[in-house]
Amino acid sequence: MPKFAVILPAAGQSSRFGDPWRKKVFVDLKGRPVWVRTAEAFIHRPDVIQTILCIAPDDHAWFRDKFSANLAFMNVEVVDGGATRAESVEHALARVSPQADYVAVHDAARPLIAKPWIDAVFAAAQTTGAAILAAPIVSTVKRVDSGRVIETLDRSQLWAAQTPQVVERSLLLEAFARREGYPATDEAQLLERLGRSVAVVEGSPLNLKITTQDDLRMAAALLDLLPRDDSLRGLTPSTEPRKGLW
Repeated sequence: MPKFAVILPAAGQSSRFGDPWRKKVFVDLKGRPVWVRTAEAFIHRPDVIQTILCIAPDDHAWFRDKFSANLAFMNVEVVDGGATRAESVEHALARVSPQADYVAVHDAARPLIAKPWIDAVFAAAQTTGAAILAAPIVSTVKRVDSGRVIETLDRSQLWAAQTPQVVERSLLLEAFARREGYPATDEAQLLERLGRSVAVVEGSPLNLKITTQDDLRMAAALLDLLPRDDSLRGLTPSTEPRKGLW
């Protein structure tokens, strides 16, 4: 069985969340902290041998005190993140076990991730070397400048990237070794820069990222709609990867 390490970036400042006292990944989502719900999707999988949570250095002491009970029962390593997502992932990547064949990076602020979607993107990565979850854009998309519409974009080839983003460990190490400060916002962008193909597995709009208070309220409302197994058709993404460069 291929082995996966999972990195959960959670070192952002949550500036758009609108709560000066709490970061989005630490707030309660129907009885459990957001980061705990996210981590629980991975820590019990037999193919995941390591789960690493990246948090801001300033939060480290508070985090260990606040969530000591959770950490006592969860096999999660906590590392200091960086000033950007890429820096956080790079810090965690240095701690990934050499026994891991693949590395999956998943936003800690995406707690509505379900097993069928993880299964699908993990399987696609094993076939192609690199795969991400994404959802086709269904809204009309406008390019805007100074508050005015400049043009309407053709959405037929536009997809919204999600996570997990799963890459062969050696390939991801190469991508970060050659990053040279390149301001990538996700791992697929670093692979694009190397000219490597990334498979796209169709995910679900339910796999939302909590950014604002409205997102948190929406996540609470959607939590009970998550698929529980592969038999729930309609909410389960296609397992056939759509290949392309991101």
